[in-house]
Amino acid sequence: MSELYSMTGYADSRGSVDENLGFTLTMKSVNHRFLDLHLRLPSSCDSLEVQLRRLLKESLRRGHVEVTLQVERRANTEMRINADLLSAYMEAFREAAARYGLANEPDLNSMLRLPGMMSVESTVNVEDMPGLEASVLAQVGVVVAKLNEVRAQEGSALAAELRASMGRLRSFGEEMAGLRNGVREAQFERLRARIAELTQGVSVSEERVLTEAAMLAEKSDIEEEIVRLRTHIDRFISMLDEGGELGKRLDFLLQELNREANTMLSKTSGATGVNSLRITELGLEMKAEIEKAREQVQNIE
Repeated sequence: MSELYSMTGYADSRGSVDENLGFTLTMKSVNHRFLDLHLRLPSSCDSLEVQLRRLLKESLRRGHVEVTLQVERRANTEMRINADLLSAYMEAFREAAARYGLANEPDLNSMLRLPGMMSVESTVNVEDMPGLEASVLAQVGVVVAKLNEVRAQEGSALAAELRASMGRLRSFGEEMAGLRNGVREAQFERLRARIAELTQGVSVSEERVLTEAAMLAEKSDIEEEIVRLRTHIDRFISMLDEGGELGKRLDFLLQELNREANTMLSKTSGATGVNSLRITELGLEMKAEIEKAREQVQNIE
């Protein structure tokens, strides 16, 4: 049995090239239809980015994955001001001052304390690149393993919730199966009375009326849908037990379950009586449960 992975997770790892140059490599993933890699690396790390993408494509299958490399160095550290952001704040301040008749000029100290205004950037020398690349690439496997451990834990929790959801769907289906005969009999009586009413004054045998009513009542029977519902639920649980890359396949099965629920609601919509009302309630509860399961499945790899 393979692991079932969620697409949500976070992991990081710290490493060092030498006593003066260290780094932190972080990975954060969320759900996505395909594998979508976003790398945030220091400038001059183009070669490293290519190698990181290749390794990550070999290790991950789906998800929006953000990879961040922060280089920490005691020397060659630069303090940078976000000039565009500062200009925007100053322009907004002066517009407000002109509108409200204020004579004050913006205070630079206050401006520099605003979020995102200043950043510390550690530069990487060309001679440091070979050592940095080797050290970072050696940590990729460690971070991916941590990420997959978190994703497997989340996947296990999702699998437990989905099994419970399938249990509730099975319970709804079995209750529907117990009410089915009563609904079919009520449908038959309703149709028989309606046909008899429409054929008043016409020479039609009672046997013909009963036959027509039985045929119409049979069309509203939901036995086939209940059988397929059980089959889909069994297959869904079996796939959870198998593990692996299941997200899209599980979503397809849930669409099939939703189709069966819609058909059962449609077939019993014209019926009357307590049994019919209860089947309608169960069908609506079933659809709500399926929709909740589909939301959870979207986060499975």
